[in-house]
Amino acid sequence: MDIDLQGVAGPDGWPASGCRCASCNRLRAAGIQFAPTRATVDGVPLEECARRDVPGGWDVTGPCGSRVLVASGPGSRPEPLDGAAYDAALLDLVGCPEHLGWLRRIGAVTQATEVHAVHIDHRVSSPDELERRLRHWLGPQDGPHRLLLLGGARSGKSAEAELRLAAHPHVTYVATGKTGADDPEWNARVEAHKKRRPSWWTTLETTDLMRVLETAEGAVLVDGIGTWLAAVIDEAGAWDAPDAVQPRLDELVDAWRGTSARVVAVTDEVGLSVVPATSSGRAFRDLLGRLNQRLAAESEEAALVVAGRVLELG
Repeated sequence: MDIDLQGVAGPDGWPASGCRCASCNRLRAAGIQFAPTRATVDGVPLEECARRDVPGGWDVTGPCGSRVLVASGPGSRPEPLDGAAYDAALLDLVGCPEHLGWLRRIGAVTQATEVHAVHIDHRVSSPDELERRLRHWLGPQDGPHRLLLLGGARSGKSAEAELRLAAHPHVTYVATGKTGADDPEWNARVEAHKKRRPSWWTTLETTDLMRVLETAEGAVLVDGIGTWLAAVIDEAGAWDAPDAVQPRLDELVDAWRGTSARVVAVTDEVGLSVVPATSSGRAFRDLLGRLNQRLAAESEEAALVVAGRVLELG
């Protein structure tokens, strides 16, 4: 099978004519232009191949018998025919990366499937950012692999963690924060996080991270290490002597080092904020700062998220 993409952009191209957004302006300044999506399969234009309509796109059969699942446009999530395993898939990964995860989960996209991003437009900030995302979505999905994502409050670190695992077929989301609290504002935050995640992800509400890391298969998203540490101190009644929880921290680092899963963990970067006013606050900051260092040292990757922008840490 030979797929030739003459264009990969949305129907208006990228940059779009007359659009003044930062994404389109960056491309104009660089003299870059992506044409609307157009492809051939084994030398035959996609629109001339045999195809069946499916919700969100087409099931296309090439002249040599290869099968291709094609998204019809930006925001489209093409549904595979029952039992189909495709040779290739042309998908709107910019808008719907989680759809690739679902297709992998049900077996419509396999390791042998050739996956391409199409209908690309200014929903992504730049070609470099697109390439960065595609490395996560189209690269290896297996473990062991550990990523520590650091950032301040409302930095976008949780959204980045979810984005990195969006195309994975099997994700366990570990919520380490308080649950069942009589706090409408907190509950609203929790619900917003839930709505942002794919519905087929498994959610665990636990502080037993060690067991999760020791037994998990597939991918694990931990959100986050700071709330886990606070909960562990609460459980031990150790706010007056936080160093008493050091054995639990050692156990977590050991489990992190020994896991066979693909893990993304969110944690707070506490070193950039003001010095806490209380001794317990300063002790918490110190414990979390040291724990972050230890986890980062045992991670294949670490990154800092600031204002939604990602800085990879060497």
